[in-house]
Amino acid sequence: MRIDPDNTDATVLAELGSRLARTRLERNITQAQLAEEAGIGVATLERMERGESARLSSLIRVLRALGLLERLDALVPEPLPSPIERLRLRGSERRRASRAGPPPGPSASEPWQWGDEADPAP
Repeated sequence: MRIDPDNTDATVLAELGSRLARTRLERNITQAQLAEEAGIGVATLERMERGESARLSSLIRVLRALGLLERLDALVPEPLPSPIERLRLRGSERRRASRAGPPPGPSASEPWQWGDEADPAP
């Protein structure tokens, strides 16, 4: 089933619970094992899988135990900076390079020569 804006809250919870249960079963993990790894009670996990209301912290623990926590980043992406904030940040960008000091190498008081030449005879 696809989750869309027309679904009721109860329907969305039921679908999420069903998906958690299917993921757990695909990985051949019992409810007791997952609940223990997530640090929640088996009854809490059972309620989640039935689509009943549960604490958000319990969902986060279950997702972490299943290795799915990073997917919340796609669910609620970090907002982009506002246009005003982008202008403010842009004000601190470098706009030109600084002046360069003297080039590295021999100083102007030493005559330049190739490195593979023999020293001139005195």
